[in-house]
Amino acid sequence: MITSTVPATWQDLQTETARILEECGFTVELEKKVETARGEVEIDVYAEEAVKGRTYRILCECKHWKSKVPQQIIHGFRTVVADIGANVGYIISLNGFQSGAFSAAELTNLELVTWEEFQTAFEETWYDVFFVNQVVADLDPLLTYAEPLLPKWFPDLPESDKEEFIALKRKYDEFGWMLMAFTPYVRMLHKEAPPPLPLRGNISSEKKIPGNILDAKAYREFLEACVAYGVPAIEQFRAIRDRNKA
Repeated sequence: MITSTVPATWQDLQTETARILEECGFTVELEKKVETARGEVEIDVYAEEAVKGRTYRILCECKHWKSKVPQQIIHGFRTVVADIGANVGYIISLNGFQSGAFSAAELTNLELVTWEEFQTAFEETWYDVFFVNQVVADLDPLLTYAEPLLPKWFPDLPESDKEEFIALKRKYDEFGWMLMAFTPYVRMLHKEAPPPLPLRGNISSEKKIPGNILDAKAYREFLEACVAYGVPAIEQFRAIRDRNKA
């Protein structure tokens, strides 16, 4: 799952849908007005990406309703998707669909999905395009410090700073090794599914990794917890390095 957070309002549902698509590499517009043969319509989330020189369009209708979505909505949205020439249209409902809605979507390019099902449809793309690269962007220095080899400037440190550095390395080494499984380097070598969450009970050593990281059930919250823990660690390592610069 990309995120365990459930949108609280229809605006949140639109925004979070757009955020996922944008992080997957799409160009996204919220509440885009489009002219069709039947007049102007407003699309909750309109997304485009270029695929080998061709434009791939996705339309999303976001329903943060207390009731299930009826088939009339599907009929109307199917017409809009066809008029615009979109490749696929998603109706995302927090509370599901009436039985007739699924019949209305058969043999069409519409997908009727819950918030969780929408995430599942884009999870692998999101993981490869956004998540693994964000791990490197935010935490790559820590991956370096967690390596067995010491940095080239380590021998020049005073003994007290060497001891401080080694203590930090011991504190964060398991965390750094764990992060390696979530990098694009590993993903390129091993194309199996991303490591499953939560990590608790699924990795060899958990003693030095904070509980909120071990227990995170979705990748966005896992990343946020890792960044919150890892960035201060990077700053501590750099403080030792920088205080000894000539």
